[in-house]
Amino acid sequence: MKLEEKTLSSQTLYEGRIIDLTLDDVMLPNGEKAKREVVKHPAGVTVAALTDDNELLFVKQYRYPFHEVVLELPAGKIDDAHTTPLENGKRELLEETGAVGYSYVSLGAFYVSPGITDEIVYMYFCKVDHFEQQQLDEDEFVNVEKIPLDEAVEMVLNNRIPDGKTQTAVLKTAMLLRSAEK
Repeated sequence: MKLEEKTLSSQTLYEGRIIDLTLDDVMLPNGEKAKREVVKHPAGVTVAALTDDNELLFVKQYRYPFHEVVLELPAGKIDDAHTTPLENGKRELLEETGAVGYSYVSLGAFYVSPGITDEIVYMYFCKVDHFEQQQLDEDEFVNVEKIPLDEAVEMVLNNRIPDGKTQTAVLKTAMLLRSAEK
């Protein structure tokens, strides 16, 4: 069976600053019709930045949908369609942590929740070269933390870091560095 759904029509229900919501009529592989609600979101990026002391840079910030402070790797949405995910990752790292990285390596892409949104998060690893002044957005409030890589892996495995993009990038970074040691 060909696993594909054909869009028959699409109606925009909401257009926002960060997301749009559409209601689509689709034709299923078996010929039946169904509706799909899709959250449209620009792509995002996250960076696992490692210091010379083998620590990853994290940010703690209040995340309103969960009403709690969440520990995450520096991340953000891709604001400009004319820039690459890597350029956006470098910008987000500097804005949120003040760090300037080098030796960037792609860790691939992460589908946030493929059943409801088209959001993709591009992930990168880099080493920290030096620090400059943070350049936070006016509505952005974060605390920067440095956590040893091995401890960050343990935190992921013990469910102390609930953010999916951070879990994925931390574990991929650890595997990348372990395979480089061999």
